[in-house]
Amino acid sequence: MPVKRSRAEELEPIERASRDEIEALQLARLQATLVRAYQHVPHYRQAFDAGGVQPADCRSLADLAKFPFTNKADLRANYPFGLFAVPREQVARVHASSGTTGKPTVVGYTKNDIDTWAGLMARSLRASGARAGDLVHVAYGYGLFTGGLGAHYGAEALGCTVIPMSGGQTEKQVQLIQDLKPDVIMVTPSYMQVIIEEFRRQGLDPRAMSVQIGVFGAEPWTEAMRAEIEAGAAIDAVDIYGLSEVMGPGVANECIESKDGPVIWEDHFLPEIIDPETGAVLPDGSEGELVFTTLTKEALPLIRYRTRDLTRLLPPTSRSMRRMAKLVGRSDDMLIIRGVNLFPTQIEELVLQHGALAGQYQLVVSREALLDELTVRCELLPSQAQTADRAAIAAVLQQRIKDLIGVSAQVDVGLPDSIERTLVGKARRVIDRRPR
Repeated sequence: MPVKRSRAEELEPIERASRDEIEALQLARLQATLVRAYQHVPHYRQAFDAGGVQPADCRSLADLAKFPFTNKADLRANYPFGLFAVPREQVARVHASSGTTGKPTVVGYTKNDIDTWAGLMARSLRASGARAGDLVHVAYGYGLFTGGLGAHYGAEALGCTVIPMSGGQTEKQVQLIQDLKPDVIMVTPSYMQVIIEEFRRQGLDPRAMSVQIGVFGAEPWTEAMRAEIEAGAAIDAVDIYGLSEVMGPGVANECIESKDGPVIWEDHFLPEIIDPETGAVLPDGSEGELVFTTLTKEALPLIRYRTRDLTRLLPPTSRSMRRMAKLVGRSDDMLIIRGVNLFPTQIEELVLQHGALAGQYQLVVSREALLDELTVRCELLPSQAQTADRAAIAAVLQQRIKDLIGVSAQVDVGLPDSIERTLVGKARRVIDRRPR
């Protein structure tokens, strides 16, 4: 079993505050953010005026629902610096998305923003069980992607020693883990699977590695994947959540003592759950689209940013702030196959429930004539490669997908290492070959 590390006495005062104290702080910061956005960002001044609202109309947290949403298209329409609330000369750093589907979304940080981000990442790492003096192996990508530098600065702020490995070079990842013996690894969960596989390929037992804690994020992952990683590497697998537009990693983070969903750092980010179709605000506990308003960002304040991530808001447990359930997926990642709504994470759960299959999988969608076709590609565990009946396993998985999800799929069970691995960034789970 993984070794738990918990020191509740090290909580910051805000992590123990009452809901009334938290909400009073949120309201004061929200009102200041609305004024800042209206006065310094032409886009928000025009959007507020068009919606018939002014910053003074926000007298309670519920009043936020009167204000317009911000979405990724707004960031692209104001590319590169149009949404900044400070002169470009006051921006200490910029990050950006890959821009694979259009112009990249550019985000900026003042020096104070960088310090806030580092502090929240340090808080997140501490919630994960890391402590000053720990050795932290950062295998998130560095560069315009926020993962690597966000993890790096947060670990340093906590007083840890950082190994800035970045992504890729899997053999070297294993070598450094063997030689330097880190306590914590920060990486995407899909790439952690690849690292575990590389340990085994080299004849090493990944359960004997020095790492005690894995802080995994940047892509949706299921409880089944958590169980596989924890069993495969004998570590505590903790979920971190963030997105570049809102800050980067560290918007929310699980607590190692409970591992019951990332705690949203509500003193800096105000969450809402909305109906993705109507935009109506839903009560806590309802599944819908996650929306964030930043409360302390200087360079790029965002009002009601639609993340497209689908989840629920849950009551506090280990900390005084609300949690978010594990992501169901993204509203724009949902596949509709012959009228059935399908998220990749649903397939992941079923693949990992089969004892002969590894956690690697891909969904290939094509269109024959007028009908969509789904092929689920998965692969055997190395221990099953010589003995398993691949056709029988495929038939079982095909029937479970039909019974539990309601969609007909072809299932291809391949040999170990037959599916392309991600070496940097997020795993490619869906290949959509349908004509646009």
